[in-house]
Parts: sequence; C-alpha cells; structure tokens
Amino acid sequence: MKRTLSLAAMAAAAMLAASAASAASLKILDHGSRGAAELDAIAAQVAAWNRSHPDIPAELVTLPKPIENQTVQAKALAGTWPDILDFDRPSFANAAWAGLLAPLDDLLPPDLMRALLPSIRAQGLYAPDGKIYALGQFDSGLGLWASRSALRQAGIRIPSGLDDAWTGEEFEAALAALKRAGYPTPLDMKLNYGVGEWYTYGFAPILQSYGGDLINRTTWQAEGTINSEASIAALGRIQSWMKAGYIVPASEGDDAFYGKRSAALALVGHWMWPTHSAALGSDLVLLPMPRFGARHVTGMGSWNWGIWSGSPNKEAAAKFLEFLMSEPAMEAVAGAAGAIPSRQAAAERNPLFRQGGPMALYREQLTRIAVPRPPHPAYPVISRAFAAAVNSVMKGEDPKRALDRAAAAIDQEIEQTNGYKPFGG
Repeated sequence: MKRTLSLAAMAAAAMLAASAASAASLKILDHGSRGAAELDAIAAQVAAWNRSHPDIPAELVTLPKPIENQTVQAKALAGTWPDILDFDRPSFANAAWAGLLAPLDDLLPPDLMRALLPSIRAQGLYAPDGKIYALGQFDSGLGLWASRSALRQAGIRIPSGLDDAWTGEEFEAALAALKRAGYPTPLDMKLNYGVGEWYTYGFAPILQSYGGDLINRTTWQAEGTINSEASIAALGRIQSWMKAGYIVPASEGDDAFYGKRSAALALVGHWMWPTHSAALGSDLVLLPMPRFGARHVTGMGSWNWGIWSGSPNKEAAAKFLEFLMSEPAMEAVAGAAGAIPSRQAAAERNPLFRQGGPMALYREQLTRIAVPRPPHPAYPVISRAFAAAVNSVMKGEDPKRALDRAAAAIDQEIEQTNGYKPFGG
C-alpha cells in the first residue's frame, strides 16, 4: 500500500515550489469532470475575473478526472501545484493534514463565512484545528423522489415536510404496498451509478440514522463504529430490501423511475430534477429522507475550492476565491449545476430552492439534518471500503463479515500512516 508523504517532505516541496512560482498570475486547477454547462460557467467566471483584474490574470487548467492523492504528492514534489484547486467531497483533508492548504478563516471576510449555508462550513472544516480549508460554491441534496399518483393509488401517506418524514417502518410498509400495487421494483437506489462514491454518499446516511457511522469521529478508528451493531443492522435492512425485490438492479439502468415507471420511488439527489420534472410534471413530489432510526440524517457535500499553502499569491488567491463565492458567480455556477447555492440569500432567491419551491426541502435538510462525510486524510480508503461492503451485502454477504473487513482495511491504512496524527491523538 502506498504511504502518504511525510509532512516534512510536503513542506519542503511546498517551499521549493513557492520559490520558483511566479507572483504575476494565478493558476486555477479544476477537476474537469463537471458537466459542460458547469465547466462553461467556471470558465466564464475566470474570464470575468481577468477583465476586472488585468494586473492579476488567472489561468484555468482542467483535468480529465478528480485529483488523487498520488497526483497531489507528485505535483507537490515537482513544485507545480496551482494557487487554487478544487477537491471532491472530504478529500481536501489529506492535503490539509500534509500542510498543503492554507486555512481560509483569516484570508476571507468574516461576513462571507457567516453568509454561507451551515453545511458548506461543516464540509470544509478540518477537525484537528477547527479551521476551514475548503469552500464550495454549491451544495447537494439527497432525498426521495416519488410519483404522487402511485403513492395515492397504493394508499400511502405523503409526508407534508421534514418533521413529517416517514419512519423506517413506514418506509418499508410503503415499499411493500407499492410492490402489491404492481411496481415490480418500487425503489430505485441508483445502483447503476456503480460501486463508488455514490454508495457512500447515498447509503451512509442510512447507517448514521441507525446510530452507526463510517468511523469514530473522536478516536478516528473504524473498528467498533463502521462494524457496530447499529451499522450491521442498517446494512441488514438494505439487504432485506434487495432480497424482497424492492430495489431496482443495476442492470435496469437509470430510467426505472422516470422512464419505465417500474419504480415509484427514487433515492437520489437534486441533479435528477430536470429529468424527473420533464417526465412526471405535476405528478412529481420530493419527500424527505426517511428517519430510519433514532437519528434523522441526509447526505451532503460538493466540490470545494482550496488555496495552496505554498502559493506566493495567497492574498490574490483569496481575492479570487472571494470573487468565486460572490453571489453572481455562485448563482451562475450553481445554476449550471442545478445545485443549491452556498449563500443563504442566493439560495432563497433561487425559484427551485426558496421556500415553496419544488426543491426547497433539500435546502431545509441541509440546514437541519445533513451530516458531512468524515473529513479525514484516509477518506478515500474509508469510502472505498464502505462501498465495497455495501456491494457485497447487496449480493448476499453477511453484513457483519463485510463491515468487519471494511473496519480492518481502514484501520490498517491509518496505522500504516502512524495514525495520521494529530487525528486520534
């Protein structure tokens, strides 16, 4: 297993790169796997910056896929890190741990930080020092899309809001009723997305609702948490839905809910609104994430921007990041992504997410029940291990055995890196 570079090596690489970097311009690195409209919106913001700041031009570079830890290490050693770059999900934590990111609390205006959704601040927070190292222009939402007529036909109660969400028992009763009503596989959990981050984003909230988690967020050990009785029970319930024939198999593709209509519920995020709305029209309804256990939880998280600690242009980079987090820039990029703008005021102006809008529930969930995925340096391993466990359980493996294996893989990674101190110390 590859080990992460030491803090000393990273710091030395950063100093070397900083001495060679040009202070005359900003280099912006984007992961490049966004949709075309979103990429165009980012490029337009860089162009707008250059028109208004000709003395500090910014160059946008895109990559064909998200940045992996090995790429981060290689770029640091080569002294080719950009001034500003983005990270998917909690992956910024590895770079923050290695000293490669500058804390943003002292670089950005306090009023900007106060204007953001709580979930945006939470997902960029680095636990050891309590500082924010990454900010996203938008956040995501996770809930249940449903056919209103299908629920009424099956005699199923339609929740009126977040406080009226289905319990786990009601959710399972709804699945059974929909199957009796003629829906062969009533629940689309988007297994066609493949075994990857979707399994963590989409299914970890079920685990957390039962009382489990991906890792203990105090000791930063997986043993006893990801394979706790609560976590095992959660995956056992998901397995029972699969065995009962409630879940759309991956082989059915993406359109079981909005095309074939073989499903009446879809557990997925805001990004499906255009497709679902076009197909179902006024019959489409967004339901809150069910309260499967004692805790009510939904997913959250987006792409986040960070500033390289070794940049000789930190102040200019902070100005550029402030520009990206301005309401016009944020609204343009979030609009292109169909996502929830990070500023409260911008979200309230958006007809989709403001109070009474068709996706207002996603925004409310972010402010009340959203739980960030653990921002730990070992997060890529955490996510891969959990996704593999979910996949195995879906195929019939004993949940305890699958989660014990995940716990061992995660803790082995952490142990091999001396606990990623100061985590768990």
